[in-house]
Amino acid sequence: MKIKKNILEVPEKALTRNLLMRTAHELVAERGIIPPAGFLLISQLAEEVIRRTNSDERYTEFTMVLCGNEIWRPVVAATPFNRRLLLLPQCLKNNASCNAVIDQLGLICAGCQSCQIDSILQKAESLGYATLVAEGTTVAVSLVQDGSIDAVIGVSCMSVLQKSFEPVSRAAVPVIGIPLLFEGCAETDVDNLWLNEELIAFHDNEPFRSLSVSALKEKVRLYFTEEILAEAFGSTDDRTCQLAIQSMINGGQRIRPLLTILAYSAYSPVVSEEILSALSVVVECFHKASLIHDDVEDNDDFRYDKETIHKLNGTAVAINTGDFLLGKGYELLGKLPLHAVSLSACFKMVASGHVALSLGQGADLLASTGKIILSLDQQLQIFERKTGSAIRVALLLGAVAANAPECDLAILKTFSGYFGTAYQIKDDLDEFRESNEHTQPADYPLLLSLLAQTTDESSSANLQLIYGENDRDRISVLIRENKIDAIAEQFLHEYTDKAYRELDKLENLKMKLSLYTVLGKIF
Repeated sequence: MKIKKNILEVPEKALTRNLLMRTAHELVAERGIIPPAGFLLISQLAEEVIRRTNSDERYTEFTMVLCGNEIWRPVVAATPFNRRLLLLPQCLKNNASCNAVIDQLGLICAGCQSCQIDSILQKAESLGYATLVAEGTTVAVSLVQDGSIDAVIGVSCMSVLQKSFEPVSRAAVPVIGIPLLFEGCAETDVDNLWLNEELIAFHDNEPFRSLSVSALKEKVRLYFTEEILAEAFGSTDDRTCQLAIQSMINGGQRIRPLLTILAYSAYSPVVSEEILSALSVVVECFHKASLIHDDVEDNDDFRYDKETIHKLNGTAVAINTGDFLLGKGYELLGKLPLHAVSLSACFKMVASGHVALSLGQGADLLASTGKIILSLDQQLQIFERKTGSAIRVALLLGAVAANAPECDLAILKTFSGYFGTAYQIKDDLDEFRESNEHTQPADYPLLLSLLAQTTDESSSANLQLIYGENDRDRISVLIRENKIDAIAEQFLHEYTDKAYRELDKLENLKMKLSLYTVLGKIF
């Protein structure tokens, strides 16, 4: 079979470019495609556009850029100018007369007007854009994930646009790509009319306006102050209450409350700050209770580089503080100003999550204390029950409180299992690769299960004996010799791919894009 070589060519005539662009717009609208879209779909769309316009096949890759633009266009157009980034290439400068300074971020225009960069930047900045003159795919992705911007208009050569497709698509960066008129590393050119039209396009379309994960994260941070928690918990004179509040304030990335208010904000037509704050505290109550109990069960003396409650105050006090947080979480949940049906659904969902988490934790503890290496299926089930359930409670609590449709709740439920499993696989890999004198083989159980699966019966029995003797060095050697961490990495990719595919089923664009951002940041 003859392999088709990519031809990264931009039509020389504006008439041809405009025809392809107009046809791509009509086709995407006709199909009702919502972002993000994968390579295969965009490739199929481009081929259809080429057929409809009877255009030369050497413009297929250019047309793929146009189709990708049309899929993202409603999102970019709904993004305020001050939340957009204009990304320009340095090759637009005039090498002979350019007075610009180049630092680690890119080119700092001197405003000498010897090339078009200065006038383009002035136009964009007058509208409120952030601007960057650099080969900045990585920077653009990180700026979106950090929440500094919400959308990108990027000018680049076709080869760079091609290379950036995978990372930009994976991170679900809303982007309009404008190819340079010809390839080259110096004194290239851009269709300024096209660029200007993209710069000024704005449509105040709320359903397509993405949520800022960074802004929500900052909001969550502000909910966990001593003042707000004291008001939520009531009297702070009681020592148990003080210990509970301190555990809520100490450490953690607050991923669970972030997921909760993200889901609520995505589905609620009117966002209530009172409910956002209460939901955050409720979810964190449940989470911190589980951590306090975990520390007792695992006999861990430190959490977030501080001595644990049971280390400082004894096991009985720690268990009671965890129980207090569980009770307080349910009490605060019962006070939420929600419809009775929604509130009942929230209680059922949280309770079922606790049951699943306890079953997973129980199986984990029994295997750990008995020095038993579980089968791969058993270990993955524990991951799904423990971390998957915690993520499920966080996401569904916000979604149920906002009356999300049942079809989306089912998708989020499945997604949570994949997300939680992937998260635990990554955690096991990190534990193994960053191990120190305190790390035990029980800290990366998935790798033990994979190691046992790759050995024969006699070797498996020997492995069980080595594990029972807690021979860390020997186990580490076996894992490396059998390339078990590489196998675990494949499982990580498998479960993150499953999570992404599940997200693609969501019709709520805010929810989908926000969770794409979260996944991209974590994995």
